[in-house]
Amino acid sequence: MPKIGIRYEDKYVMERRVALVPRHVKELINKGLEFEVVKSKKRVFNDHEFDDVGAELVEEIKDASIIVGVKEMPIDFFEDNKTYIFFSHTIKGQSYNMPLLKQMMKKKINLIEYECIVNEKNQRLIFFGRFAGIAGMINSLWSLGQRWKELGVLTPFLELKQTHNYNSLDEAKKAISKVADEIKKGGLPRKLEPLVVGLTGYGNVSQGAQEILDMFTVKEITPNELTTIFSEGHKPDSLIYKVVFKEKDLSESLDQDKEFDLQEYYDHPERFRSKFEQYIPHLTILMNCMYWDDKYPRIVTKDYLEALYEGGDPKLTVIGDVTCDPDGSIECTHKGTEIEDPVFVYNPLSREATMGFKGDGVLVMAVDILPSELPRESSQTFSDALIGFMPEIAAADFKLSFDELKLPLPIKKALILHNGELTPEYQYLKQYI
Repeated sequence: MPKIGIRYEDKYVMERRVALVPRHVKELINKGLEFEVVKSKKRVFNDHEFDDVGAELVEEIKDASIIVGVKEMPIDFFEDNKTYIFFSHTIKGQSYNMPLLKQMMKKKINLIEYECIVNEKNQRLIFFGRFAGIAGMINSLWSLGQRWKELGVLTPFLELKQTHNYNSLDEAKKAISKVADEIKKGGLPRKLEPLVVGLTGYGNVSQGAQEILDMFTVKEITPNELTTIFSEGHKPDSLIYKVVFKEKDLSESLDQDKEFDLQEYYDHPERFRSKFEQYIPHLTILMNCMYWDDKYPRIVTKDYLEALYEGGDPKLTVIGDVTCDPDGSIECTHKGTEIEDPVFVYNPLSREATMGFKGDGVLVMAVDILPSELPRESSQTFSDALIGFMPEIAAADFKLSFDELKLPLPIKKALILHNGELTPEYQYLKQYI
C-alpha cells in the first residue's frame, strides 16, 4: 500500500482544518495504510493526537505518493507522478488558478477534486457547506449588530461574537439562544422592524444558515409575499422574517411569454436575465448561499446598488456572501476576506470599499474559509465522508489507462487529471489554459 501524506495548510493564517482527523487515521492505519503528517502548531487537531494514533510526524512530506489537503497547494509543492486530493478551485476555469493547473499537468500528477465527488444524482458527497452556512449566518448576525451600532442603534445582536471566538458550535448556539430570547421578550427598535433575512439557494450552505436563523422566532414567507406584505398600511405580524429564493425567483426568461424552466436555465443561462432586484429593497440581510458561475445572471450588480442608494436610505444593511465569488454573483464582493479581517463597507456611490464597520454603504461579510471558524466540527464531518474512499484510492494503480483504472465511481468522476492529462469529463478546461 502506498503511504498517505497529510499536509500543513498554509494558504490562510487561520486555516485550521484537516481533511482526515486522527480517529479516522487510526482506522486506516489498522487497515494497513501508513501516514506521514506534517507538523503544525495551528491545526485544530494537534501533533500529539496524530502521533498517538500511529502516524509519522514529519517536517515535510517525503515518501507519501498520495497527498491529502483542504485548500489550494503552493505551485512549487507538487512532485512528479503523485496523487493530490484537495479543493483546487479550477473547475470553472478560474484564471487565478490556471497556472496551478498547468503546473500539475507538467508534473504528470493525478488530481482528485473534492467539489466533483458526487453521487448518481450529482449531489456532492464530501463538503464543508453546512458549516460555511452556519458560520456565515453567525457572522452576519454579529456584523448586523456591529453595523447598527455604528449607525447609532443598539440591539441584542451586540452580544454575539464572530464565529471563531466560540470554542464550539454548542457554545455559539447557547449565545444565539440567549439573544433570540431577548429579542422575543423585548423586540427590536421600532425603526428596524421587521428584520427580513433573504437566502439565495436551498442546498447544504443555505440549510446551515437556516439552522442558525431558525433558532430565532421566525416567520417564513414566499418571495411573492415579500413584495406585498410590507405594503403601505400593512403592519408586520412578526419581528423576523425568512425568505428562501430559488432559481425561478432569481431569473426569468428573456422571452416574456415563456414560463421559467429549470433545465433550460441550467443548459442555456444566456436565455435568462435577473429579476432579483425587485426583492432587495425589502431585505435587511441578504445571505448568498448558492452556487454561481459567470454563465448565469448576477444577483446584485454595482449599478443596481448605486441606484438603490441614490434613492435614499435603504433597508439593506448586511450582505453575507457565503458563495464568495470575487466580482461574481454579488458584484461588489471584490475579494474574499480573511477571518481576522472579515468585513468591509461598500459605498455604491464611490464604488469603493473600506475594511471594517465604518463608512457609507452596505456591509459585506465575505470570509473565504468560513468552515475554518468551526474547525473541529467541520473537519470531523468532512473526514466522516472521506474515510470510506481512502482504501480504494490507496489501492488504485494510477499507471493504468483511465478506462482500466479502478476507483469508486464518485472518485473517478472527480479525477480531473490522470497522469497529467485532462480526463474526458474535464476536456473543456483546455480553453482556459
